[in-house]
Amino acid sequence: MQLGMIGLGRMGGNMVRRLMKDGHTGVVFDLDAARVKELEGFGARGASSVPDLIAALDKPRAVWIMVPAGDPTEQMVETLAAHLEPGDAIIDGGNSYYKHDIRRAALVAPQGIDYVDVGTSGGVWGLERGYCLMIGGKPETFARLEPIFKTLAPGRSGIPETPARKPSTADLGYIHCGPVGAGHFVKMIHNGIEYGLMQAYAEGFDILKNADSKHLEPQCRFALNVGEVAEVWRRGSVIGSWLLDLASMALAEDANLNNFTGFVQDSGEGRWTIEAGLEEAVPSPVLAASLYARFRSRQEHTFADKMLSAMRYKFGGHVEQATGG
Repeated sequence: MQLGMIGLGRMGGNMVRRLMKDGHTGVVFDLDAARVKELEGFGARGASSVPDLIAALDKPRAVWIMVPAGDPTEQMVETLAAHLEPGDAIIDGGNSYYKHDIRRAALVAPQGIDYVDVGTSGGVWGLERGYCLMIGGKPETFARLEPIFKTLAPGRSGIPETPARKPSTADLGYIHCGPVGAGHFVKMIHNGIEYGLMQAYAEGFDILKNADSKHLEPQCRFALNVGEVAEVWRRGSVIGSWLLDLASMALAEDANLNNFTGFVQDSGEGRWTIEAGLEEAVPSPVLAASLYARFRSRQEHTFADKMLSAMRYKFGGHVEQATGG
C-alpha cells in the first residue's frame, strides 16, 4: 500500500522504513527537512508541505500523523481536513487522549473523511521488533488499512500460542479494538500499567542498591551487584519482561546510572488512566501511586528514579529535561 507519514521523529521515521522494507511506498513530511531528506535516501518520496504530501498520494489516501499529542495533533488534523476528500483516512498514531479522537472524528465525518486512532507501542526498537498496535475506527476502514498494520506489527515473533484460545490478529501484534477512541483508550491503560510495572522494578532495584546501608546491622548488609541480579532475573524468573531486559542493559552500561538525574516526566497517559478509573469507580491504587512517584521525583531524586528514567530512555528515547538536575 501507499502511506503518507507526517512526523519523522523517534518512531515515525522507523515506521516508514519498516513499511518500505516490506514493499509499501511512503510519502513523508516533517518540519525538519533533514529528516525528510534522510527518508528520501531510503526510497521514500519527500514532501515540502502537507498539501504537497496530499497531492503525491493516490486516492483513497491514507495519512498517518506521528506528532506530539495535543495542539500539534489538533492543528494537523485541521490542516488535513482542509485538503482531504471523501474516502480518505486520517490515522492518529500518537498518544492522543481518546476523547479528543472521538471529537475529531465527529468533526471530519461530515466531509466523508475516515478517522482512525492507533495506540502504538514499540518505541525506538520498533523498526526491528515491530509495533504493538491497538486500533479504533470503522471496521471497513480497518480492513482497508490492514496491510499497513500487519507490516508494522511484530508478527508471531516466536511467542507460543496461548492454549485454548481462538487465533486472531492479536497473535500477530495488532487488534481492532472497536470504534474511534477505543484504540487510544486501550493504549492509555497500557501506559498506565507500564507506570506501575516500571515503578515496581525501580523500587525493588533501589532496595537492592541500598542493601549495604549503614543503617542496617552489619550481618544484614549485602554488597549486591544489582546488574547481575537484573540479568539472572531475565532467565527463568516469573518477573522477566522486556522492561527488565532494558533495565539490565542500562545497568550493564553504568551500574550507578550516573547519566540520569532521576527527574521523571509523565506523558499524560498515566493521568488519563487514573481519571478513567475515577469515572468508572474502579480503584487503581498501584497506578495512582506510580504517577505520584513521578511527581515526587521532580523534587528529590533516588536511585529508583534514575532506574525509571533509564528505562524510559531505553524503550522510548525519552530524554530528561535540562532542568531536572
